[in-house]
Amino acid sequence: MSYEDAAFDSDDAGSTDKNDNQFVTFSVEGEMFAAPMAPVQEIIRVPELSRVPLAPASLLGLANLRGRVLPIVNLRHVFGLSEVASTDATRALVINLGTPIGFVVDRVASVIAVDEGNIESVSGISSSIDTDLLTGVVKNSTGEMTMILDFGRLIANEFSSVALGAKAIVSGGSEDTMHRGDDDELQASDELQLVSFTVDGQEYAAEIASVQEIVQVPPRTVLVPNTPGHVLGLMTLRERLLPLVSLRVMLGLPRVAVDETQRIVVLGLAGGQSVGVVADSVDEVLRIPRDQVELMPSLLSKSGGLEEVSSVCRLDGGKRLVSVLDTTRMFDSSAMKSVLAQAAELEKKVDGFEGQDSEDLDSVEDDEQVVVFLLGDEEFGVPIAAVHEIVRVPEKLTHVPKAPHFVEGVINLRGAVLPVIDQRRRLGLADLERNDRQRIMVYAFNNTRTGFIVDAVTEVLKIPKNAIEETPSLSGEQQRILGRIANLERQKRMIMLLDPAALLSDTEVANISAIG
Repeated sequence: MSYEDAAFDSDDAGSTDKNDNQFVTFSVEGEMFAAPMAPVQEIIRVPELSRVPLAPASLLGLANLRGRVLPIVNLRHVFGLSEVASTDATRALVINLGTPIGFVVDRVASVIAVDEGNIESVSGISSSIDTDLLTGVVKNSTGEMTMILDFGRLIANEFSSVALGAKAIVSGGSEDTMHRGDDDELQASDELQLVSFTVDGQEYAAEIASVQEIVQVPPRTVLVPNTPGHVLGLMTLRERLLPLVSLRVMLGLPRVAVDETQRIVVLGLAGGQSVGVVADSVDEVLRIPRDQVELMPSLLSKSGGLEEVSSVCRLDGGKRLVSVLDTTRMFDSSAMKSVLAQAAELEKKVDGFEGQDSEDLDSVEDDEQVVVFLLGDEEFGVPIAAVHEIVRVPEKLTHVPKAPHFVEGVINLRGAVLPVIDQRRRLGLADLERNDRQRIMVYAFNNTRTGFIVDAVTEVLKIPKNAIEETPSLSGEQQRILGRIANLERQKRMIMLLDPAALLSDTEVANISAIG
């Protein structure tokens, strides 16, 4: 029998006695070790991993194992050995220590049965690893040793700052979590909050209240016959059918093929319906003082082919114009209403929707809306309610002497000084050279706004709450800041959910407030 890839039913009561004296043996750096068979659930190849900032260095990352989040620990790092590339023989032992954890080993050898009388004490043996991590030694007839690892103690040592399996204290991402005061809410009422996107080099925006999410272009769409030219078809979004339209065509701009570089802005309409609008890119979340917003002259909107635009924002002293779309008027035509009706009718005929009661539909809407951003190859998310705005990184930031190492500098944001923090540095990641994809995400801490530079903002996503779980407790700081994870198994994605309120301590907030 091959033990390179295997599953073991450790919960099978009938096999408990047999497993009590059985061990899985494996090698690390040429030395042989053993793990008690009973808690070993599986032996797998090393899966794709999501790296976790602020976690111990021995944690390679988190994997998705049939819908469950699985921490993967590198035994070489635990033992203080040099890193080596994985080979065809490299495996991960999945061991249940109250929660399943994967341990990467160089090679799995076999399963052996050992009489308890043949297990010797670790005292007096010479090994390259800490003998406190061993429960005993098995010697064969030739004198070769197989060391029995105490995985419970190993994990307790490696993750000593937290109790494994303890409940994480995480934020629900509400406005209250961000400590926004009455003054800030009053100021917000005098501002227009918009999501801006680019079409053919021009900036457009929609009010954030009408933007349900921003998603990637699907691999395929279903064509709808006898529809206007701007209607691209129907796409599936979490088991709902969504009409897809080209904003380029609606605005009379040159048509281009839809590709994966573009984004779909999902807009909510009256009556609970939604429509997806294809944009070239999604750029920023803006807060614009209402005195910088001018209504579109009625003469232009009615006779100039600009009926989709309700107002224009003049930014940067008038050098930058952002046209605000009237999402109600855009889709009020009889042709568009017909497309929406067809989508609703087709949806009823799809398996799983016929006969679905209102309670089921309510559960579909019981989602958490997050802004997804990148740091390296890893995806992170923050509650959209916590994000004041998202702006571009200016060419120059003013550096502040004696500021904390993670403070990149300050910028002028509409006349106010905004401290800017490098999110990579704050999470202990390597620095990245500035580029056009980077954005500043602005949060509020005790009425002080602070910006965090991220590698890119990719989408606004609705995540079903049943896909969100607590992140395995790996370190105290990680547990506080990154206490939850969205495990999107069908999409093969794991999005680490960040609590902005935990990014800075009270002392750090006070120091940064002094900068601003």
